[in-house]
Amino acid sequence: MNTKLTSSQQITICSQLGRVRLQLLYKASIHGFTGAAFHQRCDNSGPTVSVGYNASGLVFGGYTKQPFSQSGQFVYDDQAFLFTFRGEKLLRYPVTAPAFAVKMINNDGPHFGDALVLVHGSKPVVFNNPGKFYNFTVRKMHENDLNLTECEVYQVEETKELERPWRTVIWESDVRTELMESIQSYKPSVRSVSQVRVLLIGPVGAGKSSFFNSINSVFRGHVTSQAMSGSSTTSLTTQFRSYSLKAGRERLPLPIILCDTMGLEENTEEGLNIDDISNILKGHLPDRYQFNPSVPLHWEAPSYRKSPALKDKIHCVAYVVDACKVSIMPTKLEGKLEATRRKVNLMGIPQLVLLTKVDEACPLVKEDMRKVYKSDYIKEMMKEVSARLSVPLSCVVPVKNYSEELELDPNCDILLLCAVQQMLRFAEDYFDDISDQFSNCNL
Repeated sequence: MNTKLTSSQQITICSQLGRVRLQLLYKASIHGFTGAAFHQRCDNSGPTVSVGYNASGLVFGGYTKQPFSQSGQFVYDDQAFLFTFRGEKLLRYPVTAPAFAVKMINNDGPHFGDALVLVHGSKPVVFNNPGKFYNFTVRKMHENDLNLTECEVYQVEETKELERPWRTVIWESDVRTELMESIQSYKPSVRSVSQVRVLLIGPVGAGKSSFFNSINSVFRGHVTSQAMSGSSTTSLTTQFRSYSLKAGRERLPLPIILCDTMGLEENTEEGLNIDDISNILKGHLPDRYQFNPSVPLHWEAPSYRKSPALKDKIHCVAYVVDACKVSIMPTKLEGKLEATRRKVNLMGIPQLVLLTKVDEACPLVKEDMRKVYKSDYIKEMMKEVSARLSVPLSCVVPVKNYSEELELDPNCDILLLCAVQQMLRFAEDYFDDISDQFSNCNL
């Protein structure tokens, strides 16, 4: 269940409410444009932000701290307000009569004081009566387009700051330097392998390509964008790519290769094919292989690598998951990740989770990246993704990729470098297992 409200719009709304985040409760196109569906999903939940979308492209709605019900009564709320977006700007209309801020009607959706009603009469329409308990103009609110294309209701959740961080990170420039030097000097314990190969797997838009760009930026000393990345509903990556990280102006290769793939998608015929994942893990796919979501690479194909060596195989898998979408991950997508995890488990390859966009998910972290392990919300998201993907919490690492910045941030770098350090440690565990198996075979 994806949100129609953009990240930018969510941040703008949250800025009106303090240190909070929005959790999607109700989406009319999925749950139904009826008062019954709205009340089933939203009653007794508060505070909330209700949002309507019309065919004119306008986004508007209201906030109330009061939980919804079906009492038929007006409810007092001196903090309620209506809003509309004009571009990126939010226009706010505070309640003028708090005793009539919200009305609890069983056959309607969100009902703001007889002034604005979404899903009115259990239909995809808006009722409005400007000036009654809220002052606004029809033109600015929704251009008098009363037909809804979508209606969403979000619960407003506080982001709490823990008394002390639950993981220890030293946020100093010396630590950043030490991490970089440690990664640059690492050598795999298996002689036949000079570079660890890490496969990045995740939904479209989670930040796989951006993670490579971010790590590359840290070691290059400035923000780079070698791998194609951005916002799209379908995968921007259409080829299997093996990116060798390089350091400094001399572009010296690092002992790690990040392998990028198509994003996973809900539908069976779209996104990365599960069978292609097996071929990647075993080292059969060449660099720049063009994915076909409908048909995996066949073993008789000319580009199929028939006898891959250990250096060609994957030594660690990193699942890349958007922190803003953990709780609303579609069931089919979760099923694809589970099927992938089972394949990886059978091959004994270590796995970890990169939880991206932690700054967008939590205002506390957006204010100060050093509070990522003091954010109660980020901790809960890490626990949830740990449970959903059946990986230990110790295998979940939060990161923030570079996306809009022009300059590097030392605190962001430390999180990214810690993630790479974990990848190398996990790969080393894999090499130890391989060596043990080889030793046992020779006994």
